[in-house]
Amino acid sequence: IRGIGLAEEHGATACIIEMDTPGGLDSAMRDIVQRILEADVPVVVYVPPGCRAASAGAFITLAAHVAAMAPGTGIGAAHPVALGGEGIDETMEEKVVNDAVAYIISIAEARGRNADWAEAAVRESRSSPASEALELGVIDIMADNLEDLLLQLDGRVVTLLSGEEVTLQTEGAEPNYIDMGAIERFLFTIADPNIAYILLSLGMLGIMLELYNPGTIFPGVVGAICLLLSFYSLGMLPVNYTGVLLIVLAFGLFVAEVFITSHGLLALGGIASLTVGSMTLMGSPYFQINPGVIAGVVIVVSVVCVLVIGAILRTHRRRQQTGREAMVGTVAVARTTLDPTGTVFVHGERWQATVDEGKVEPGEEVVITEVDGLSLRVTKKNRGGE
Repeated sequence: IRGIGLAEEHGATACIIEMDTPGGLDSAMRDIVQRILEADVPVVVYVPPGCRAASAGAFITLAAHVAAMAPGTGIGAAHPVALGGEGIDETMEEKVVNDAVAYIISIAEARGRNADWAEAAVRESRSSPASEALELGVIDIMADNLEDLLLQLDGRVVTLLSGEEVTLQTEGAEPNYIDMGAIERFLFTIADPNIAYILLSLGMLGIMLELYNPGTIFPGVVGAICLLLSFYSLGMLPVNYTGVLLIVLAFGLFVAEVFITSHGLLALGGIASLTVGSMTLMGSPYFQINPGVIAGVVIVVSVVCVLVIGAILRTHRRRQQTGREAMVGTVAVARTTLDPTGTVFVHGERWQATVDEGKVEPGEEVVITEVDGLSLRVTKKNRGGE
């Protein structure tokens, strides 16, 4: 859309859009189609070698003033699919399909293209290679490369929405490529299934580490940023929300492992949930996460969680090392006779102590069993002491 605006602003001969897409959101596709139909400059959609114009890409290609494809490319498969990998009821599906059919037929008729093929692309997911698309009147030109396309465009007359007829003069024209801006490149990069998945995992991991150790701040901040970026990425992709919930459940189980004694069952459940959620996160065969990325994330997250959970549990189980409670189990030396009360020496201090049974002579060792205010209860070392 920005490219069309720049072409109009600079009085370009034409705006050529190089297309390579497996599809996308219906709302985004309609915005692009509307902008092409309203353009004050001829818009050419070209599918370069090895690329495709599938699903939403078929609508956009048909909407162009001139539709062109290279040999070895394809177009079609425009049947609507539900986001989230979830099915829709028959009535709703019929409404969605009929709406898409009406839209693509209106586009094809407006450009004088094969409306029957356009309808079949939506209802039957029909696809055609470039040669067949040209023969059926789906596209206007089959060009080997951009230079060949410019040669074939030269002298072609197109009609704009205003009714103005424009004769293209493209022979010898110098293409002016419009690169994405820094923000566009960044957003384009993260709108990738693998990146979105990694951001979601890092976000959940950061939040989880913050919950494990409140006040560390850094993992919480990084996790929140990654989580928000992942929401943007996933919003641009056909996501299976069941997969998202399974991943969230996995991290919930990892957190619960710290507070609930499950002997590792909750952690194992978390690993299983993370694995299944990762494999089902994308709801379209055209958008899939690399299995190697899934394996790497599951292994890294699992190892980090196990190590952190283990460290936390060891800290919770460790005997307190400071304060009066830390004295329990410590060995003291009797300074006076304990019969049953006397004085013992421990940690450089004299304490009043009461022995639980028997009599303790000066110099004998006792084990502290309880701290009661400013006095101790002890037992003889050879009676279950250390």
